Amino acid sequence: MTSCGLVAVLGAPNAGKSTLVNALVGQKVAITSPKAQTTRARLMGIAIHDQAQILLLDTPGIFAPGRRLDRAMVKAAWDGAEDADRLVVIVDAAAGIGKRVEMLVEGVLERKEPRILVLNKVDLVKKAKLLELAQALSERLEPEAVFFVSATSGDGVADLKQHLADAMPEGPWHFPEDQLSDATDRMIAAEFTREQLYNQLHQELPYASTVVTEKWEERKDGSTAIHQQIRIARDSQKGIVLGKGGSKLKAIGERARAEIAEHLGRPVHLFLHVKVDPKWDEDREVYDEVGLDWKV
Repeated sequence: MTSCGLVAVLGAPNAGKSTLVNALVGQKVAITSPKAQTTRARLMGIAIHDQAQILLLDTPGIFAPGRRLDRAMVKAAWDGAEDADRLVVIVDAAAGIGKRVEMLVEGVLERKEPRILVLNKVDLVKKAKLLELAQALSERLEPEAVFFVSATSGDGVADLKQHLADAMPEGPWHFPEDQLSDATDRMIAAEFTREQLYNQLHQELPYASTVVTEKWEERKDGSTAIHQQIRIARDSQKGIVLGKGGSKLKAIGERARAEIAEHLGRPVHLFLHVKVDPKWDEDREVYDEVGLDWKV
């Protein structure tokens, strides 16, 4: 008898949600970086364990929203939790309980869905502090189970995956066995390039940047040509993205192209250009590209 269910992964920014989803799926389906609020879209990773298909919603981090993009991201996170079979509440054990975790806990307590507490990055925390944190959060959240994991190394992930598989309701699978995500190739390609912006520029480039896929062409030789636009907010950021003689943009493009080609399983020609647009985060096209609600 097969089973299938929806699991919403909720957490504060940088708690390790995307890394955990990738670990549960067994392959990279969501981009990751040390930068907070890397995840913008509500993306589904599809994990399989025995006869269970686990639909994992990787949601944007929960935080106090300000601008339109922030509000759309937080809304996507809570909308993703609606009627989920389980909520995985992931907390960065090394960071402890701060304002954003408090906000997360308060929001989760308003929901009816069964919850599982996952303490991540446990390899960075002493056991006594870890147990104290687990007890404090368990008393408030009353989870059906608590797991101690390191999503980066994979420690504890197998036990969590088994628990989730056992918790899924009986029913047919919603996706083919070989499908790992519900995201389109176009969206994933843009996300891979944005990941390289974050990972190669580190703190030099502010959060206010995005990537939009403008043109997608399947060529007769079996390769794919992709034209993407990197949108930044200020002229002063252009030099940061380009680098000396265009060297940084070239490095970003080379790494992103390799990731996209591996994902698609065919050669890729990636063309990047940079556009200064102070109001890109008000552009409805940007929201539509990643499935966010512009009307927030």
